Amino acid sequence: MNEIITSRANARVKQLRAAFAGQARLSGGLVAIEGENLLREALRSGLPLKTIFLSERVAQPTWIPQSVERMTLSDEVFASAVATQHPQGIAALLVPPRWEMAAETPANSLLLVAAGLQDPGNLGTLIRSAEAFGATAVLTTPGTVSEWNQKALRASAGSVFRVPVIQIAAEEIIALKMQGVRFYAAVAPDSGSQVLPAVDADMACACALMIGNEGAGLGEEWLALADARITIPTPGGVESLNAAVAGSLLLYEASRQRGDSSLCSE
Repeated sequence: MNEIITSRANARVKQLRAAFAGQARLSGGLVAIEGENLLREALRSGLPLKTIFLSERVAQPTWIPQSVERMTLSDEVFASAVATQHPQGIAALLVPPRWEMAAETPANSLLLVAAGLQDPGNLGTLIRSAEAFGATAVLTTPGTVSEWNQKALRASAGSVFRVPVIQIAAEEIIALKMQGVRFYAAVAPDSGSQVLPAVDADMACACALMIGNEGAGLGEEWLALADARITIPTPGGVESLNAAVAGSLLLYEASRQRGDSSLCSE
């Protein structure tokens, strides 16, 4: 049986705590995850786990590679390090994937732009929807919450391990437009006469769906970069949809237009 760590000042425990707090410098750039489901998703995605942390009440898992470092913590120390109120008793430090924009954008690329999203649950849900509907990548602008925020991680249900999430600036959007990517800005249904219903927008070729901040929507800087403004008509008595719901519906519509063959129409 492994020695049980009973000190909160243990170096590895402090690293785990820093990772859960999003302190990249103190965690050595590692990301913390908690719960069997997320650990299994990380392994399924081929991500290298650096260290496994187990609460003393949890049995040694047989599905974790023997080569991974394991540490057993007292229940109190484990609870002090993780981010949840009701710890599941298993956590890990891992090396997050690093993604970069491709030099050339494929003709059938489907991108989702999260512009200033601040709710981690919304971002995580959008990353999950991006994988479900075959999106190429999720692009985030400065001011958007980190995809490694614990709530975003849980909401993504593991999709964040596989979907490229890349931070971009306005200049990079302009470069994508020059490659032929069409940018659609999602706006509320009552945003004027120049707004297209989503079903009338051509999303069969390379395009990017822009989702704005939960309260303010897309800023003028991002609206100015859009080729068209689109909306999801809502005949019911609500003014607008939740950012994650709207983005997911738009991703579905893009996927529907592309069909099974995913061919871009000329």
